Amino acid sequence: MSVQSPKPELTRNLLALLSVALLLFMSLWVMRPFLGPLIWATMVVVSTWPMMRAVQARLWGRRGLATSVMVLVLLLLLFVPLSVALSTVVTHADSVVTLFNSLSEAKLPEPPQWLLGLPLVGETLGGLWHRVAVDGVGPIVGMIKPYFGSSLKWVASQAGNLGLIGMQFMMTVAIAAILYLYGESAARGVRGFALRLAGTQGDQVITLAGQAIRGVALGLVVTAMVQSALGGLGLLLVGVPFAGLLTAVMFMACLAQIGVVLVLGPAVAWLYWSGEPTWGTVLLVITTLITLLDNVLRPWLIKKGADLPLLLIFAGVIGGLLAFGLVGLFIGPVVLAVTYTLTLAWIGDQMPKEGQAEAKQS
Repeated sequence: MSVQSPKPELTRNLLALLSVALLLFMSLWVMRPFLGPLIWATMVVVSTWPMMRAVQARLWGRRGLATSVMVLVLLLLLFVPLSVALSTVVTHADSVVTLFNSLSEAKLPEPPQWLLGLPLVGETLGGLWHRVAVDGVGPIVGMIKPYFGSSLKWVASQAGNLGLIGMQFMMTVAIAAILYLYGESAARGVRGFALRLAGTQGDQVITLAGQAIRGVALGLVVTAMVQSALGGLGLLLVGVPFAGLLTAVMFMACLAQIGVVLVLGPAVAWLYWSGEPTWGTVLLVITTLITLLDNVLRPWLIKKGADLPLLLIFAGVIGGLLAFGLVGLFIGPVVLAVTYTLTLAWIGDQMPKEGQAEAKQS
């Protein structure tokens, strides 16, 4: 009994697939230094594309002039502040260490009467304040010091990377300029690939990905800029030292969905402990207003960019940040949005109508 040899078509198809896979792998390997700036530039261009078209319409339809204006705006409003924030954190690392070490010797006065008079929580807060006033701030500083040391090591490790970060930012701006100039051609290529891969549904996924990117950019980045700017003005108003450094930390904390309370809360406490209850109250009011603004501005901007569940967006932001770093702010929501849409499309008409499940259970 003779054994049949494999069909030539099977061998040829297998070799073709292996060749394509090898080419893709080698292409990604060659493009690896540019992947980060390319992803950032794509996110920025997709988010600001309507703005670029509006600028082009006002500049006699000249794409080159509109691209120049958009690049200048990106440098002034996005990349320069972020670079300054990173350099400020690294530059003032020694000052932060000195200030942190001096806290262990700080002495607190007795709790003020207004704190003891607060309903429900006054006695508890007064007791905690009295305990800290008696024992000193040293135990609290000792509790925080290990985490502070880890954060400081990370900041110190970034000191040598500032030049690399600046070069990546400039590369991102250059790629963004190219995408602004040839955005329609790039979009046609991506949509053509999606259509070839998954038909009409693939084209819808690409459109949804763009909407998700725009929604995240509007909802998170713009909100973080507004919150950190208002918080920095509040710190300058009440005279808190290192206002520029704290503003940079606030901006990064807002991007990471931590909020301004991480910075403004200790600043309020420091003002009260320093014998400035009036300015402490002013900063407390500012902190409350900024926190409430976050709950209104961010959902409105996200919904304006993409009609997706807010829980899906927030899960994508936090999970993407933990998985991919800062660029994960955009990658995470896009991945979840595409997966969510594909799942709904796959379920299709098989989704039970509202009320059917309750009717069956009854």
